[in-house]
Amino acid sequence: MKMRNILSSLLFAYALTGVGLLLLAFFLYVFKLGETAVDVGIILICIFVCFMGGLMTGRFLRENRAFWGMLTGLAYFLLLLIVSFAVKRRLDMRVVHAVTTFCMCIGGGTLGGMLS
Repeated sequence: MKMRNILSSLLFAYALTGVGLLLLAFFLYVFKLGETAVDVGIILICIFVCFMGGLMTGRFLRENRAFWGMLTGLAYFLLLLIVSFAVKRRLDMRVVHAVTTFCMCIGGGTLGGMLS
């Protein structure tokens, strides 16, 4: 039951990621945003969707919310790595970038779980 709740929260987070990236692409097209604005947008989307996934998981499970939110953020990060590896056939990420992304996903999920 807990795994089903985490998977549904993860699916929700990835759906939000798609919507967020589509909105970012729209704003990029309309406002001719620079590379820095796009990078900031991607970071904010990553943190927000992990937060929402953790929030959703915490509301489903109602106990150890921070832990389950953290686990949702971890699952989001791992799936992100797996998909990235499957598309490029290699890990095209520096260690600093991987650690930063890991911390953003874990932190967003944990915060969402705590605030649920």
